[in-house]
Amino acid sequence: MSSEDRVAEDFFPAIVAVEGRTPTGTQSTRQLWRRRALVALLNAATYAGLVVLFVRLLAHGGFSLLDGFLLLAFCLSTPWTVLGFWNALIGLWMLHGPADAKEAVYPYAAKAADDAPITVRVAMVMTLRNEDPVRAFARLRVMHDELARSGAGDHFAWFVLSDSTQAEIAAQEEAIFADWLSSLEGGARVHYRRRTDNEGFKAGNIREFLERWGDAHDLMLVLDADSLLGAPTILRMVRIMQANPMLGILQSLVVGMPSRSPFARIFQFGMRHGMRSYTMGASWWAGDCGPYWGHNAVIRIAPFKAHCELPRLPGRGPLAGAVLSHDQIEAVLMRRAGFEVRVLPEESESFEENPPHLTEFTRRDLRWCQGNMQYWRLLAMPGLLPMSRFQIAWAILMYVGAVAWIAFMVLAAVKLFEPVRFDEPFPAGLALTIFVATFLMSLAPKLAGLLDVLLSADERGRYGGGARLLGGTFLEFLFSVLLGPVVAFRIAIFMVGLAFGRTVTWEAQARDAERLSWRTAIAGLWPQFLFGLLIGGLLCAFAPAALVWALPVLVGLLGAIPFAVLTSDPALGRWLSGAGVCATPEEVMRAPWLAVLGGRSETV
Repeated sequence: MSSEDRVAEDFFPAIVAVEGRTPTGTQSTRQLWRRRALVALLNAATYAGLVVLFVRLLAHGGFSLLDGFLLLAFCLSTPWTVLGFWNALIGLWMLHGPADAKEAVYPYAAKAADDAPITVRVAMVMTLRNEDPVRAFARLRVMHDELARSGAGDHFAWFVLSDSTQAEIAAQEEAIFADWLSSLEGGARVHYRRRTDNEGFKAGNIREFLERWGDAHDLMLVLDADSLLGAPTILRMVRIMQANPMLGILQSLVVGMPSRSPFARIFQFGMRHGMRSYTMGASWWAGDCGPYWGHNAVIRIAPFKAHCELPRLPGRGPLAGAVLSHDQIEAVLMRRAGFEVRVLPEESESFEENPPHLTEFTRRDLRWCQGNMQYWRLLAMPGLLPMSRFQIAWAILMYVGAVAWIAFMVLAAVKLFEPVRFDEPFPAGLALTIFVATFLMSLAPKLAGLLDVLLSADERGRYGGGARLLGGTFLEFLFSVLLGPVVAFRIAIFMVGLAFGRTVTWEAQARDAERLSWRTAIAGLWPQFLFGLLIGGLLCAFAPAALVWALPVLVGLLGAIPFAVLTSDPALGRWLSGAGVCATPEEVMRAPWLAVLGGRSETV
């Protein structure tokens, strides 16, 4: 008997694994293997083609040691681009090709009837850490009241799990909770608990909940302070979990809420339509080994409690102690336990708030970066499926690739001082081919998302029409070009700091739209400006023709400070909102919960 079968019998004795099928019995493992082999072949061929072209370019006039380092940087920075390209193309084909995406990608969802009665006990679990309690409780009450109106409210219990360390915020949490409790009828199933030791951060907070209340519930829906899900989405996910007892984690496709912040507004506009095709493509081959993003997901409590406790990494330094990026490790542990982990790749009412300015965006990214670097010590965990190990390695490579990109720019600048070893002209055509190919592939998720919307009249209407969609897409493209090098350089600096023991702390995420001061922007972004000035100066002095190739990166680095100030300005956000630029469907269609949240939220 396999380990999956033994785990299944421990929790669900009536379930018998079907040979050759995934644990839910809804997909052929052989079919998934063929899909993964095809995706691996497509990625390997594309990657090899780019590397061969780049080697030919480097070999012009001879191959030096510096060329070897350039090749290494190129090889490390390219895989994410290639996989993103194929995920987007596959997803677009699934959405608009002849295949039935539901049957091909998420057949487990078909087992759940839309009107099936809710029979399980669900814990709605929101974690807080020095967040704005007014906004957090407002969202929670919207969800509570909507589920109550649906008639299924009795199956849900509500838990606010606070790790807040600031006394003023903790007191406000308690007062708001008491007010909420007093407004409910007797016997209301709402709970508030505040820890004082904060052991294990968010994962430790959830673990304490499981030890205290977990056995009284079958499922939990994990919420961050900025989470908001509509009742139809919650009920659909719960019904899917009911219908698939061997489904351990069901992650919803999370999208950004409308925002007053121009930074958040533009960023999430690009993510919104791009995520659907990308996630559909990734889910087509990842199948039962999907990711978990830490919130807006329904989790089966029994196996999660028994098998997904995170190890505490021994030693000292930034890569020791509690695992910061807990979600991906919990996902692979759930799959190791014999339960499927899936993303539901359909757009629904599952929302979050994105960082309101560049400083907060990079601060959050650095915490994720440190957490993902801890994965080096978890790659060899026993019993993981090959696909799970790949997911961990891929999460590491995401940040290694950003550092490699910056290293590539530094090495390219150093190469200017290498003696010229050839008389024949530089192969500009080959260089242009490589540049255009990699650039277009990096844009593939955005382009596929744009096509996904443009191919449907209904979807175009949800975004306010094709003209408004294209205008917002152009602005978001410029935004992304400026943002990319700034974030990559910040990650590179941080990765160097990790090697010398520098660490980050897990604090509350800022969510308010507020204008960054010039002083704050300069204090945080002067390294990007100086780096851009150095690279630009070298190119101007020694290779002015290369400025054309480096212009997108240089503009981002040299303009990082005014970019940060401008995109944080609420006045710009109000203008964008009034003009309908980068509007998401909820803003165009005026979702009812926007009015309910009103002034208690950063939503427009």
